[in-house]
This record gives sequence, structure tokens and C-alpha cells, in this order.
Amino acid sequence: MSIRLQYTLSKKSIYVIALFVSLIVIIALIALSYLINNESQKTNEDFVRKGFLRKYEAIEHEFKNIEEYQSVLQKVVNRSNKNNYADHFSILNDLNFNRKLIRDNWYTFYQPDKEKITDHTILSKILNKPTIKDYKNIYLVKNQQINNFLINYNDTLYWVNYDTVKVSKTENLFYGSTINLYDLYQFFIDIDINATNYAYIFNKDGICLTHPNEKFIGKNVFDFTDIKANDTITSTIVTRFPQDKYTENEASSEFIENTNIKRFIKPLKTKNFDGYVVVNHLDLIINENVERIKFYITFIFLVTFLLIIFIFLIFNKLTTKAYREKEEINDEKNRLIVENEKINNVNTLNQLNQLKNQINPHFLFNSLNSLYMLIGLNKENAQKFTMNLSKIYRYLIVSPKENTVVVEKELEFIQQYMELQEIRFSEELIFKLIIEDKHSLAKKIPYLALQIVVENAIKHNIATIDQPLMINIIVKSDLIIVKNTFQKKAKATENEKFGLNYLQKIYHFYQVNNFLTKVENEEFICFLPYIEPN
Repeated sequence: MSIRLQYTLSKKSIYVIALFVSLIVIIALIALSYLINNESQKTNEDFVRKGFLRKYEAIEHEFKNIEEYQSVLQKVVNRSNKNNYADHFSILNDLNFNRKLIRDNWYTFYQPDKEKITDHTILSKILNKPTIKDYKNIYLVKNQQINNFLINYNDTLYWVNYDTVKVSKTENLFYGSTINLYDLYQFFIDIDINATNYAYIFNKDGICLTHPNEKFIGKNVFDFTDIKANDTITSTIVTRFPQDKYTENEASSEFIENTNIKRFIKPLKTKNFDGYVVVNHLDLIINENVERIKFYITFIFLVTFLLIIFIFLIFNKLTTKAYREKEEINDEKNRLIVENEKINNVNTLNQLNQLKNQINPHFLFNSLNSLYMLIGLNKENAQKFTMNLSKIYRYLIVSPKENTVVVEKELEFIQQYMELQEIRFSEELIFKLIIEDKHSLAKKIPYLALQIVVENAIKHNIATIDQPLMINIIVKSDLIIVKNTFQKKAKATENEKFGLNYLQKIYHFYQVNNFLTKVENEEFICFLPYIEPN
């Protein structure tokens, strides 16, 4: 029966352990998933910011190239004269056709007193248009180091950068370069073709120079987006360097309807441009990456969980067979153990009966010795002693078969026994019985346990009028405590531990392990636990 119970508990323990491990794995994977998602979100946001900075740097680099190109034109003008301007500018235009971003160079003379351009052909030829009069001025910028303006011709927008120098008292030279704004936007797409974001540029008055949607080029950015003026003058980035400041916020895309974006706005200022770069990154791309990672994590979680279950099932199947074989072996061992235990119990019981049979004559011999000594001292007390001895010896004649007795009967016996001892010792012996728990009177203790301990105290300790022997018996709820003053005789007596050895063996027989004796605070203390019925 015990082996079967052990097998059941062992198998149950395996399921509990498997469940516990599964819970740990689930919690660990959930925590790991949460951490990975957070890290993925941060990584994606860092990726978006780096993409914005790369896009901004590319745009800034090209605008500086446009600025430097105007400086090149200035050097050409300074080293040329009226007769060879056309040749020099024509050579520069031929060179520009090999560039990815074509810049058309032009120059013209202007007579302030006549308030007209004297040579229209150069500018119109460079722009491949019939006449400059057909151009519509969209926006004119002055008071910059390099002036510029936007013009529109047949739904084509051009950004013109120009400078002017006085060549004579009556004539000024205007020169510069012209860029097709649609070519400019296509150029930015080509240099970052794999980007997951898109950008557009507008000047400080809101005029848009580039945009993925051509209809917005040349329009005011504040009319077709939800950008506010405050977005261009504040910064969501804390930095000591003004050039590193930019605005980052969530917004709605003006390019793709019903789509949220992460928007970055950063100032861009060169000699020929003062405005802002806007880089938008679609949230759906960010969320798509996060969702993909969540899917992979969920997949790994499910596969790991199923793998644990599969391994557990295989392990359970293999161990079940081993447990069955072990159960058969344990059943045989258990049968042999039970048989051996029966034999040991019989032997132990025979030994206890032999000890119990020794206690009765042992008690009688001690009592007769006490009577012999008392006769010589006090004949009247000796007679009383003899009468009481005959009364209590009836308790010793009929001993219990189980070697245990009810506490109440044992207390009645010890009180009669102590009356004998008080006759013998008079004032030399002080006995006290304290019952703290009356319910314990129905419990059981070893037969003659109290008498053995009390007799042990009387036999091995000094008892005089000056040093009376005090014996206290205290009945508690869990055990009985017997205390006596520890004033041991100088010479040891025979069979000093005979009674205590009997108590030790009988408690061991009933598998009670808290029987204890000790000396503390000049007292010998014996703890007699109760014996519960099997």
C-alpha cells in the first residue's frame, strides 16, 4: 500500500513539476516577448530617426552644392568679359548634362535706365522656351547672399538662383542657374531609392520646392498640411547645439489618405535658401515591422510550448514503464520488510515483557529495603508503610498487556506510592502534583513511568532536612514533566539507568521520539510524552 501511494505521489509530482515548468516557460516567454517588442519599437524608432537624418544630410549636401555652384559662376563671371560670357556659360552647360541633377546656366544684361532686359535670348534659350515674357513669377527672394525666385511656365516649375554685378555705368549683368523642381525631387528619390520615408522642402514663407505629389510643388505648405508655424520654431529635442534641433511628432499624411505618420521638421539654411526639410515616415511600416516580430515571437512561443509538452509525454511514457517495474520490485521488498518488521516487533515485545517482569520484583525489593530501614527508625511508620505497600502492590500484580496505562490510574498509583515515601522520609521529601490539563488524564503513558522516574530521583539524590528533595509532577496537554532537585549522591548506585532504559525502549517501540531527560538550573527534568493509540 505504501509503495502504491509513493508511486501515485511520484507520478502526481511529475505532472506538478511539468505544469510548473510550463508556467515558468510561459511567463518567461511573455516577459521576453514584452521586452523584445519594446526593444523592437525602440530600434524601429531609432531606425526612423537615422533615416530622417540621412535624408536631411543628403538634401543639405545637395543644397550646399547648389550654393557652391553659384560661387563657381561668380568666379567665371569675374574672370570673363562681355565678349566671352557666352562661350564660358555654354561650356558649363555642356558639362552639366553629365550630372545627375542638371543645372542650366544663364546670364543677361540689364539697363536700369531702360528698366528692361536687353538680351532675352540667353535665358529663354537655356530654359528651352520661346520667350521670357511667358514666364510667371511665383516667388521672389531678396536680401539673401544669393537671390532666388520661382517661375512657372506651362505647368513646369523652375527655381532660379542669381547674382548681379555692375559691368558699366549704364548696364548690370545678371547671371545664375536654373533647376527644374521636378528634376530636383526625382534626384532626391534616386539618391535614396530604398528609403521607407519621403521628404519635401519648403522655404521660410511656406512655399514648397519639392514634394512626392507634383500638385503640391510651388504651393504653400500651410494650406495642404496640418503643419503649424510653431512646429518650425520649436524643438522636441533637447540639445546645446542649435543645428541639431528638430521637431518630432505624430501627424496625418497629406500624401496618403487615412494614414498616420511620424513627422520630422528641421531647419535648412544655406546662402541661397532659408527654409525647412520635412521627412515623413509611415506608421504602418513601423507597425508592420513590430507586428512581424510579434508573429515570430508568438510562433517561437507556441513551438517551444508544444515541444515541452511533447518531451513531457515521451518522458511520461518511458517513466511509466520504469515505475511499474519499480513497483513490482518495491512490492516484493515491502512484503519482506513487513515480515521482518513483524519478527522485530515480536522480539521487541518479548524484551519489553521481560523488562516489565523485572520492574515488579525490582520495585518490591526497593520497597522491602525501605521497610527494613524504617523498622529500625520508626516502628509505627513501618507498620503504616507495610499496610500501604499491601494496597499499592495490587496495582503491580495485574500489569497491562499493552505496557501502557491511563494517566489517571498512574497518578492514583503514584500518589499512594508517594504516601509511602513521605512516611519514610518525612520532612526530607516534598512532593507536589500539578494538573494543568484535565483532558490529558484520559491519555496513556508507559506502565509505571511516573514511579520509575520518582524512584530514580529518590534513589540517586540526597534528601535531608537541610537539603530536602523536591519532586514535582506537572500534567500538560502534550506531555508530563517530572522535576526534582538535582543533588546527586557522591557514590553511584547499582542499576542506575535501568528504569530510564526501559522507558526509552518502550517509547521507541511505539515510535515516540520526544522522550527526553536533562539537567537544567540545578534540576533533573524528565519529559514523558503521551502514547497515542495505533
